[in-house]
Amino acid sequence: MASASPAQSLPAAPTVAADNLLPVRIRRRGQEQGAVTSLDGLLARLYRNRATAAVSAGQAAMDPRAGGLADMLPVTALAGSDAAAALLADCIQAGGRILIVGDYDADGATGTAVGLLGLRALGAAQVDSLTPSRFSGGYGLSLAVVEAAAAQRPDLLVTVDNGIGNVAAVARCNALGIPVLITDHHLPGADLPPAAAIVNPNQPGCAFPSKHLAGVGVMFYVLIAARTLLRRRGWFRPGRPEPNLAALLDLVALGTVADVVTLDRNNRILVEQGLRRIRAGQCRHGLRALLEIAGCQVQRVTARDLGFAAGPRLNAAGRLTDMGLGIACLTTETPLEAMCLARQLDALNAERRALEAGIRDQAEAIIAGLSLDGAGLPAGLCLYDPDWHQGVVGIVAARLRERYQRPAIVFARAEDGLLRGSARSVDGLHLRDCIDAVARAQPGLIERYGGHAMAAGLTLPPAHLDAFRDAFASAVRAVLGAEPAARELWSDGELPGALMTLSTAEALRLAGPWGKGFAEPLFDGPFAVSAVRVVAERHLRFRARAPGGPPLEAIGFNLAAHRSGLGGCRQLVYRLDVNEYRGLRNPQLRIEHIDPVSTAPDPRPSTLDPRPLSPES
Repeated sequence: MASASPAQSLPAAPTVAADNLLPVRIRRRGQEQGAVTSLDGLLARLYRNRATAAVSAGQAAMDPRAGGLADMLPVTALAGSDAAAALLADCIQAGGRILIVGDYDADGATGTAVGLLGLRALGAAQVDSLTPSRFSGGYGLSLAVVEAAAAQRPDLLVTVDNGIGNVAAVARCNALGIPVLITDHHLPGADLPPAAAIVNPNQPGCAFPSKHLAGVGVMFYVLIAARTLLRRRGWFRPGRPEPNLAALLDLVALGTVADVVTLDRNNRILVEQGLRRIRAGQCRHGLRALLEIAGCQVQRVTARDLGFAAGPRLNAAGRLTDMGLGIACLTTETPLEAMCLARQLDALNAERRALEAGIRDQAEAIIAGLSLDGAGLPAGLCLYDPDWHQGVVGIVAARLRERYQRPAIVFARAEDGLLRGSARSVDGLHLRDCIDAVARAQPGLIERYGGHAMAAGLTLPPAHLDAFRDAFASAVRAVLGAEPAARELWSDGELPGALMTLSTAEALRLAGPWGKGFAEPLFDGPFAVSAVRVVAERHLRFRARAPGGPPLEAIGFNLAAHRSGLGGCRQLVYRLDVNEYRGLRNPQLRIEHIDPVSTAPDPRPSTLDPRPLSPES
C-alpha cells in the first residue's frame, strides 16, 4: 500500500453565497496519478485511499472490506463483559425483573430496543424499559430517574448509552438494593460509578481494539456474552431454543449510523450485516415503516438512508416528546401498528424541521449583530434565547458549526430554570476536554457536562452564561486560534466522463457502508453548466456535462444563492448518485460546492480527512 504524501490543495475560493461564508478549499485524497479507466479500478482506488487515510490518522491498518460476522472483534476483549453476562444470566434464570434505562436519542432508542428484544429472546421473563425525558429528568441515570426506576422494583437495572458519568445515581441505586449494569460508550470522568459491572470500550483498562462502538453496539456485545454463558449453563433446550442475535443487526446498524460514530472495520461489519438483512426484508416492522414513509426502497437501502431518513424520524420523538414512541415503533410485532407509529414519528420530524428553521434564523440574526462579515466573531459561538426549544438546539449548533467553521453551543431554558446547552465541535478541538478545562479553571461555573470530542452537553445557571461564553471562547482560541480555517472539501479526484453512468452510481451506493471515518466518495472536475433553475426557493437544478461524459441532471441543495451568473464552465464538487422518479432510475450529480470561477484542480495528491455524515438535514 502506498504511503500518504503531504496534503496539497487548491487555493481557497472566494465567498460567493450566504450559505458559504468561509473560503472553500478542495483537497485531494490519495496520491495516485492518472485517471481510472474501469469501475473495478475506481472502487480499488476509493478503498485504497480510505485505508491509507486510516493509517495517516493514527488508526490501525484497515481492511477496506466490511467483512462478515466471523470477522467481528471477540466479545472476550471487552472489559466487564464476563461480569455483565453473569448478572444478566443470573437474573434471567431466577425469573427476575430487568429494567433498561436508555438515552433519548436514536442510539439509546435502538440500544434499548435491542436490549428488550434480545433479553426476551434469551428467556427473560420480565424486561421493561424506562426512558428519561429530555425536558424533566435530564440526560442519563439522574437521581430523579433512579427514584422512578425504584418504583418499578427491578432486580437489575441496565443502562444503555448512558451511566458512565452518573456516580451519585449509581450509589443511590446501591443504597436502594438495586444492582446496576452500565453499558455505555461515552468518555468516563475521573471517578467510575460503583456499579456491579461496567461495559464501556472507553473505560480505563479496556483493551477492546475498537473504541468507536455506539451504545447499541455495546448492548449487542453484552447480549452475545450473556448468550455464551447461558449456553454453557445448559439454559437452552428444545422448548427454549437458542436465539440468533444476528436478527437484531438491523437495529444495531441504525443506531450506529445515526450516532455518527467512526466506521472503523468492526462498526462497518455491524452496519453492513444489518444493511444486508434490511435489503433481504429481514428487518423489524418499525424500521421498514420508517424507511418506507421516507420514500426509501428497502431492497436498496444504504447507510445514508439510515442516517438521513430513518434516524431523524426516530430522533424526533426524543427531541419533542418521549422516546417511548420510538422504542415502541422499533419493537412492535405488527406491521399495522408499526406504520401507525412511524407516521406519528414522521409528523414529529416535520414539526422538528420547522422549529429548527425558526431557531436557526434567529441565531443567524444574533450572529449578524456580532459581525456582518464573519470576521470578528468569537472563536467559539455560544448562543441563547429564552424561547428556543430544548429539543432542537443540538441540530442548530451543528448547522452553525458547519456554516461558520467554529465550535458552537446553543442553549435553551429547561423546566428547572437552568440552561441546557448542546455543543458541536470542529476538527482539532476535543469539545469535552475544552469544556472540562473551563470547568477546572472556574469551579462552580458549570453544573454538569459530558460528551465526546465532537459533541457535548452541559448545564449551567442563567447568571453564569456571560462568564461561560467568554471562558469558552478563550479556551477555543487557545487551541485553534482566533480565526477558523477555510472550509475543506475532500475529493477523490476527477471522475472520467465514461464512468458517469447508472451502473457506477449504483455500485458506489452499495460499495460502503460509507460514513464518518470511511467517507462517501466525493469527486471534482470541470463541467459545462446549462438550464439552471431554482426549485423550492432554496435549491438549484441544472444540466452538467463533463468532458467525454453524458449530460446529467444536477441538484444542489441550499445553493440557490449561486444562481446569478451560473453557466458556462464551472468547477463542481459532487457525488454521483441515483435519482429515482416514477420508476425510472438515472445517474444524478449531487452538488456539494460550485466554484465561482472555473479553476483546474491541483493534480498533486493529499491525505484523506474523512468528513462525517450530517444527519437530520
